[in-house]
Amino acid sequence: MKKIIATEKAPGAIGPYSQAVQVGNMVFVSGQLPIDPATGAFAGDCIECQTRQSLTNIQNILEAAGLSMKNVVKTTVLMKNMDDFAAMNNVYAEFFTEDCPARAAFQVGKLPKDALVEIEAIAAE
Repeated sequence: MKKIIATEKAPGAIGPYSQAVQVGNMVFVSGQLPIDPATGAFAGDCIECQTRQSLTNIQNILEAAGLSMKNVVKTTVLMKNMDDFAAMNNVYAEFFTEDCPARAAFQVGKLPKDALVEIEAIAAE
């Protein structure tokens, strides 16, 4: 049985999808753009600012599900420019300090709203 997870501490879905869906002990967090839910705008123009906001959005969604970043088992990072990988990775390392999740990172042609980064996550209880 699936349960929809939603919080006002992360941007609302801008299409026909949920912020996250829980099935059993797994939570699947949709790709998070670097939108500050308080303003509806990007959290800055740099990859560091945008990565931090995307991960904060994931963190807030997981908290709404009763989980934390320690529960994340897999992430996917989509970037506008792979040259930003090192800077993105430095911020990413602030959120995942030990027992880090599996991860894939890709450069893509274009992200929604022309973001520099979008990050999705899978977590388990």
